[in-house]
Amino acid sequence: MKFVAFERSMQGTGASRRLRNSGKTPGIVYGGVDQQPQLVELDHNALWHALKKEAFHASILDMELSGKETKVLLRDFQMHPYKQLVLHIDFQRVDAKTTLNRKVPIHYSGEETSPAVKVDACLINHIMNELEITCLPADLPEAIHVDLSGLKKGVSLSLGDITLPKGVKAVTHGKKNPVLVSVVNPAAEEAPAADAAAAAPAADAKAKKK
Repeated sequence: MKFVAFERSMQGTGASRRLRNSGKTPGIVYGGVDQQPQLVELDHNALWHALKKEAFHASILDMELSGKETKVLLRDFQMHPYKQLVLHIDFQRVDAKTTLNRKVPIHYSGEETSPAVKVDACLINHIMNELEITCLPADLPEAIHVDLSGLKKGVSLSLGDITLPKGVKAVTHGKKNPVLVSVVNPAAEEAPAADAAAAAPAADAKAKKK
């Protein structure tokens, strides 16, 4: 995904306010070997629409600056507390040989056609909607795609059950095999169990009276 940035010479609270009043958003680009942070500004409307796209947050971006393209990642951005206004944005230069550590979204598909849903009317609970990964920039996926069409009643789906893209490793922070998706039994089946549990104290109370 490509976007255009412009060099920014002025900095400070007053300068940033004037930029915003003129329809621009101040920003900064960090990182790079022997490179200093670069002050930039972006068109606010273009940036606002870009931030609504998942790829702008999860993929390597092509930043055009002064006629040259640089590979960057979105690092952070600040929004106004109640206005639809991007106050500031930060980017990180990407080194092709340096391993990245990023969180990427998980895209689930096929659950409507799975036996768990289609045959047994179970509910599918997405435990994780994003996954922290490590990889080289060239291997960074926009999302992790997970097919749920094989889900069955009483079976959960864990990280070890899926195949990650080539060159991508999951970062689980000590959790050996975290659950991605759980299958919840239909409410109709849970009701008898709940009724039985509620009836047990009543039966005990009658027995004590006797």
